[in-house]
This record gives sequence, C-alpha cells and structure tokens, in this order.
Amino acid sequence: MKTAHDGKLGLIALVAIVVSSMIGGGVYSLPQNMAQYSAAGPALIAWIITGVGIFFVANSLRILANARPDLQAGIYMYAHEGFSPFVGFLVAWGYWLMTIFGNVAFAVILMDALDQFFPGRFTGGGNLNSIICGSILIWGYYYLVTRGVTTVGAANIIGTIAKLIPLVIFILIVGWAFDSANLSHDYWGSDPQTVKSLGPVSHQITNPLLITLWMFVGIEGAVVMSGNARNSKDIGRATLIGLFLSLFIYIGLSLLPYTVASQAELAKLSTPSTAGVLKMMIGKTGELIMSIGMIISVMTGWLAWTMLCAEIPMAAAINGTFPKFFAKKNAHGAAGNSLLVSSAIMQLAMVLLWFSSNAWNTMVNLTSVMVIPAYLASTLFLFNSALNGRKSAGGGTMLALISSGIGVLFCLLMIYFSDPIYTMMIPIMMTIGIPLYLYASMNTKSGPFNFSRKDLFYLIILLAVDAVVMLYMNHIGL
Repeated sequence: MKTAHDGKLGLIALVAIVVSSMIGGGVYSLPQNMAQYSAAGPALIAWIITGVGIFFVANSLRILANARPDLQAGIYMYAHEGFSPFVGFLVAWGYWLMTIFGNVAFAVILMDALDQFFPGRFTGGGNLNSIICGSILIWGYYYLVTRGVTTVGAANIIGTIAKLIPLVIFILIVGWAFDSANLSHDYWGSDPQTVKSLGPVSHQITNPLLITLWMFVGIEGAVVMSGNARNSKDIGRATLIGLFLSLFIYIGLSLLPYTVASQAELAKLSTPSTAGVLKMMIGKTGELIMSIGMIISVMTGWLAWTMLCAEIPMAAAINGTFPKFFAKKNAHGAAGNSLLVSSAIMQLAMVLLWFSSNAWNTMVNLTSVMVIPAYLASTLFLFNSALNGRKSAGGGTMLALISSGIGVLFCLLMIYFSDPIYTMMIPIMMTIGIPLYLYASMNTKSGPFNFSRKDLFYLIILLAVDAVVMLYMNHIGL
C-alpha cells in the first residue's frame, strides 16, 4: 500500500498532489481558451510542444529529487543552492507571486462560473460584484487557514475526485459522439476567414502557449512536498505519472469539442466553456454537471493554494532569504504573518482586476510567466551540476544533460513566445521584491549590499526600468 499510515506520503498520495495541483478550475474552460487562439491542428501542436517541454522539466525535477533529497524546502532551493541566496530569493519571490496570481485566477473563474446561476451578476469574473465576493472568499480562506485547518488533506482528495469525475464524464460523452468530419473541417486553421480572425497557422501554434503552460503549473507539487515523502524515488515517479495523466485529459478537453462545434462557436462560449459544450450534447443537465464540478474544484483547490501561499515565504524566511517576520507562526501553528501578507496582496490584485478588460487572461498570463524563472533555475542547476560531474547528475550525466538542456531551451522558448507585455512584467515584479531581500540581508554578517551576484542585481533593475519605459511608451502610443 503506497499511502501508508506512518504520516508520510506514498506514491498514490504524491500523484494525487501533482494532479490536484495542476488540474484546477482552468481546465473547465479549455475549449474556449484554446479555440480563441487556434484551430484544432495548431492547438494539438501547441499541446505537444508544451507537453514535451514540460516532460523534460519534470524529468529534471525527478533527477534532482533523486540526487539531492536534502534540498526539501521547495524548488526555489535549487536556485539557492546552485547559484546564490539572492537568486534563490528571486525564484522564491517569483514563485510566491505566482501562487498569489493563481489564487486570484481561481477567484475570477469561480465568479464567472457563478454567473451561470446568477445571470448578469458576475459576468467576466472581474466586475464589481465579482471583486466584492472574491474579496470575501480571500479573507474567508485566510480565517480558515490561520485556524490551523487539519482537513486540507481530506479536502484535497475530495477536490481531486470532484474535478476528475465531471471531466471524465465530459470526455466520454463528447468522445462517444466523435465526428471526424467536424474535426477535419479546417483542421489546420488555414481557411481565409480563420486566418483573418486568428492569424497564420504559426501564430495559432504559439499564441496559446501560455495557456498550455498554465495548465501544467503545479507539476512540481511532489517536489515541493519532498520532505514528507516516504520514498524519495516516489517523487520523480509521481511527477511523471501526474504529467501523463493530466496531458491526456488536457488534449481530450481541447480537441474533442472541435467535433461538436466550430472554432468560431467554441471561441464565443462563456466560462466554464466545458459546460457550454456539454449543454450542446445533453442539454441543461450537462451544463449543471460541469458548472457544479468546477465550482467544487476551484473551492477546494483555492484552499490548498492558500496554504501554499503561506508556506513559501515562511520557508524562505526560515532559510534567511525573506525577513524573519514571515517565519512567525500563530498559536494554531499556521504561518500567520506570511498568510496575512499573502492575502493582502491577493486583495490588491483582486481590486486591480477592475481595470482589466479580460480578468481571466490577465491572471493566467501573469501566473504563467512568473513560474518560468523557477523552472529555468531548476533546469539550469541540473545542467550546470551535470556539466561539472556533481552529485546532482544522479549518476546519469548524459540523461541529466539532455533533460535539463531541453528544459532550459523550453523555458527560454516560452519567454520568447509570451506576450511582451507579460514578459516585461518579470523584471518589474522581481525588482519590486528586491527591497525585501535587502531588508532580510541586514541580519546577515555581510550586510545588505555585500551579497554575491551584484551583476544580476543591477541587470534586473536595468531591465525593470527599460520595461517600465517601454510599457509607458506603448500606453501613449509612441
């Protein structure tokens, strides 16, 4: 039995964490999310590109987990160990912001789903009603987690089942009605009308890459929980099993709807678009199944990611790269201070959605680009270790080099094909966090300005200033 009684996590439990971390509420909107960018053929290629790239990132994490089980404080420790405390801070900071933006994305899609039951009240997930209700939930989860919630594990199991059952039902029903004629119609999106609305096939392949990357955020779930694994080798196994299970579901949810409706029809569906597709198949019942399943999925996933938001800065504070303020626990054993700051930033991001024309895409794109530094640092750490024949190669130097090398190229590719507006947000967001690191470093013997990698320090600030100028010039149309 892999999920034993000794308080440690076995293989099944670790797989559940990986799948639950990746498959959130966003999966329920895949039909519309993909169709707004691509026809069926380009969408499939986008999934293959992301799936192959993420496989090598995941395999790199597997190799590192097996070779360096001592690095158990989260994937940002690979950056800390491999480069410097400052680089480790940047990765931890970016990953923390990623979890915050991810939670706000949960709020957006949850509010938009409630619009199915209260038409016109929560349309788009970013209107005033959505912001008010989303804010109430942010602080509701804050209250629950600060009370030392002990049922998160059970909630995760329930949430995983709740999110998988409706998705399996969707795949079975839509797959049963599979019509190859509908799927093959304008399969490559080369019809003049499609090209006019979506752009050439090459753009249809690259434009949805951040959406596909967003679906795999959480692939590192087992690595983050490595300190609780009974067998360190199960971490890598769980990572790869979770990857292939999720990829199968993602491709099914993305491509099967093209057999039911045209790309143009799918692109116009409201959130959650799986509900709209199933409504075409079996009527209102199908819509309710998907809407309720998604609401339960988001509610339980949001709780787990709120815990994660609190744990990351707390672990970094214990490690010395965040101020000690974040390391303090409350009377219930929860990361009280860390959670308070996390919730406050979530609240600010929620309010800023009022100024966004597309709240969901904004949060998805921000989340996707902010996770890239963590993946890039991890694969670079393995590549450098394997190149120098260190223990991190895990005994298979060539495999480590190939896996990490392709992983690095994939991360750089994702940055290159990302919307420049969101790519420029990376150095800006990193720079915002630097004062926090300087404050934390005051407690070190070297002092706040005597840390390594000053070249990176100045480069990040220079890139941030350049990004702000470019964004300003774009805003005024220069």
